[in-house]
Amino acid sequence: MLLEDQHPHNKSIMVSVLGKPNAGKSTLVNYLLGFDLAIVSSKPQTTRNQFHCNFVVDRTEVVLVDTPGVHSSSQELNIRMNGQAQFGSEGVDLNLLLLDLTKDVVSECQNFMKDFDSNLSKTWIVFTKSDRVENLENKNFEKMLTSIQEFIPSAEKYFVISGKEGDNVHLLTGELCDAAIPGPHMYPDGSVSNKNQRFFASEYIREQAFHILKDELPYELAVIVDEYQDAINKENFSQDTKISATILVNRPSQRAIVVGAKGSVIKEIGTAARMKIEAMAGERVHLNLHVKVSPKWFRNNFVLDEIGLPRTHKSNRVWRKK
Repeated sequence: MLLEDQHPHNKSIMVSVLGKPNAGKSTLVNYLLGFDLAIVSSKPQTTRNQFHCNFVVDRTEVVLVDTPGVHSSSQELNIRMNGQAQFGSEGVDLNLLLLDLTKDVVSECQNFMKDFDSNLSKTWIVFTKSDRVENLENKNFEKMLTSIQEFIPSAEKYFVISGKEGDNVHLLTGELCDAAIPGPHMYPDGSVSNKNQRFFASEYIREQAFHILKDELPYELAVIVDEYQDAINKENFSQDTKISATILVNRPSQRAIVVGAKGSVIKEIGTAARMKIEAMAGERVHLNLHVKVSPKWFRNNFVLDEIGLPRTHKSNRVWRKK
């Protein structure tokens, strides 16, 4: 933990992590942090809210802004997710644009800029998933960068990495530290993120629901934490955390899927989520989950506000009844 009277040689840099869905943004963020903070799944659009997190190398603090994947959609939920990505890129020192090497990266970049609907300031291109590409040495990355600069004139350099395996991530980290600006750290008290444990509890519940339900209904599912309360365990005087959360689904048939036969599925989700929340909180957690049918919650202004997705200038007119 850094002292409040900060060292005169401290440096910091704020970096947005941008890209299309499933480009490997959260995977890279977790690798840089050294632990799993951002939720990850094989499903695109897993990340819905932008948030800050940070790590320190020597006296250099790197603040990362993890953002939702930018995509084309007219649905209000997706419009607000794109807005989170745009908001996450504002006021940063540097943008990292992640492009999946298993796809046509130039087309991906072009589509990203079309949906992003905003200019990017200083940008580094990060080609991801290098561990899944054969004959990597035959790729002409300089030519790719030149083509990308037609859409993003601010693109300065590129990196070829694997966020999963860690290949070449040290090169990116070193360059980020070199680009940092002398000045005080933004999180001198040792905080990891600008979001609280309540936020990550809802994320971990949703993550485990995605893993367990697989392809059945992840995009029509949201999680709201109704109560997050610390309490003293009178038996051993340790601190326990009591969490009550609601899983929202769109239709009654989906509620039956999430609950499962005799409550088997929701119990499995709760057990897996509780273990991850306990690892984060460092204390025993009592987790109580409910499933509620909220028709078209992804168009409901009240629900979208409650899960931390504010309106954007592109937002549709949406109804508020909860």
